[in-house]
Amino acid sequence: MAKAKSKASNIVVWIILGLLVVALAGFGIDSFGGSVRTVGKVGDREIRVQDYFRALQQEIRAATEVTGSPVSFQQAQQMGLDTAVLAQLVTRAALENEAMQIGISIGDERVRDELLAIPAFTGIDGRFNRDAYRFALQQEGFSESEFEDRLRLDVARSILQAAVISGAPPSATLVDTLFGYLRERRSFTAIRLDARALDAPLPPPTEEQLRARYEATPEAHTLPEARRITYAWLTPVMLLDTVDVDEQSLRDFYDARITEFVRPERRLVDRLIFPDMGAARAAMDRIEAGTDDFDALAAERGFALDDIDLGDLTRDEVDAAAADAVFGLDAPGVVGPFESPFGPALYRMNAVLAGEVTSFEQARPMLRDELAQDRARRVITDQFDLFEDLLAGGATLEDLAAETEMELGRIDFRPDSREGIAAYEAFRSSARAAREGGFPAIEVLEDGGVFALRLDAIVPPQLQPFEAVLDAVTRDWEAAETEARLTARAEGLVDTLAGGTDPAELGLPVEVVEGIMRDSFIQDLPERLVDAAFTMEPGETRVIPGRSGSGAAVVHVLILDAIQPAGDDDSPEAGQLRRALSAQLGQSVQQDLFTYFARILETEAGIEINSAAVQAVHAQFR
Repeated sequence: MAKAKSKASNIVVWIILGLLVVALAGFGIDSFGGSVRTVGKVGDREIRVQDYFRALQQEIRAATEVTGSPVSFQQAQQMGLDTAVLAQLVTRAALENEAMQIGISIGDERVRDELLAIPAFTGIDGRFNRDAYRFALQQEGFSESEFEDRLRLDVARSILQAAVISGAPPSATLVDTLFGYLRERRSFTAIRLDARALDAPLPPPTEEQLRARYEATPEAHTLPEARRITYAWLTPVMLLDTVDVDEQSLRDFYDARITEFVRPERRLVDRLIFPDMGAARAAMDRIEAGTDDFDALAAERGFALDDIDLGDLTRDEVDAAAADAVFGLDAPGVVGPFESPFGPALYRMNAVLAGEVTSFEQARPMLRDELAQDRARRVITDQFDLFEDLLAGGATLEDLAAETEMELGRIDFRPDSREGIAAYEAFRSSARAAREGGFPAIEVLEDGGVFALRLDAIVPPQLQPFEAVLDAVTRDWEAAETEARLTARAEGLVDTLAGGTDPAELGLPVEVVEGIMRDSFIQDLPERLVDAAFTMEPGETRVIPGRSGSGAAVVHVLILDAIQPAGDDDSPEAGQLRRALSAQLGQSVQQDLFTYFARILETEAGIEINSAAVQAVHAQFR
């Protein structure tokens, strides 16, 4: 009876296993077995499911290492990793298909050499290890024959790729052109005119002039779009007056940090080590006789000052044998020799740093604030769940302010807002992300406070009333008027200079700049002068108007004195740049050529992508 029952049970088990195999066959087992074997093909070359899975997995791991945090598959798709990986495999398949078509391959000996060169297959003796080889292949889901075929194709593909790009050296003309552009040097003279160069002070502007300026430059007086936000917040500082800190806690806090408030006398000390006590005594005799000083002895011993500097030390930190002598000096001096952990030594005391004592009463206000803020943070933390529960129960921000210690506020938040609650990055980030109709949530501020916000409206850009920006309009008018008058005078100087007048005779600040390149930075000269100099011809004079960093009008008269072609530059830096340009341009041309070649191969061979198989792989990551 028992045997019959056991036999029946076995039959049921085999039936269940059979159904399971049939059910899984359509979806693939053993990673991606069954009917799902390829995600596509190019010509006769298939793209295996396992290859796509492995390549995509590697890219996600690489992205995780770069970002420093786990990258989900959804994030990987947003980054376009799946598309990029599939495109790479399509290109690889196209090259392999072409290599197979034209008969490029390698022999077994070359395959062997390639295998022996792979570090993952070596044992602890540094030689090829067959067990390590088998284990590594098992981990990656390859059989030996599959991997060796893969390796053979990889080498064939690299041979084809090398043949394509090797015939594309960088253009010497292009290298010379770019080198000439980057290393060309120019010399110029710049004459500066600012408000001090005006023939007469500016007259006060009339209201009509100011209004005309206001109407001509509305963008300068328009507030950017704002996010009108209502918020409730609570910070530790708001609770300071309500937090009790008892006297004993303050004294315990003071005692725990006593080293900050009671600092003993310290001394700046150098220590010079000698091989034996006799040499140390002889050195001290030379110092006392005045024939040598401590620094000379240190140099004689081959020590730099950093080697002998012990820093500022308390009595307890000085070597025990020398402590009394070092701290017995009333003024800088040398004592010794004394035994040290490293041998006989002389000690030089360079300065006395008096002890500092901050009494409990002096430290009390600071200690009270720190303790109170710490306790206030804990109070806020304890109420966090209460705030969340109120919001979850339908309370508004106004209700929060009425029923708790949170305070209500409103702000027109703009990109440059930095006052009040907008000083916190946590608030600014939430304010930028808020959406109308969204539900407020309790969030944490950098100082341990909390807040919740609601976006009430998007306020479009607003032109401020003339009266509200009168001071700014006045400054803008003055700068514009000054610039116009200085430009007019500068244009007159151009004619004067054309008549042969030396710039130094004009009574204005003049700066002569020699041999600068396009990316040169010149202290106290605006970047626009360098840009302009590289658009001018030798002997040309040009007026360059502009404003300083503070908005004041500054006009320059620029005279291009000379152009030094790059061909005259034979410095090591120039040679290095030419080599770098040649390498960079060569790589760029080769990459373009390879890309075009691969696209042609893909088009001629034909690409087939199995979308269902691709989605099946993606499902493994979700």
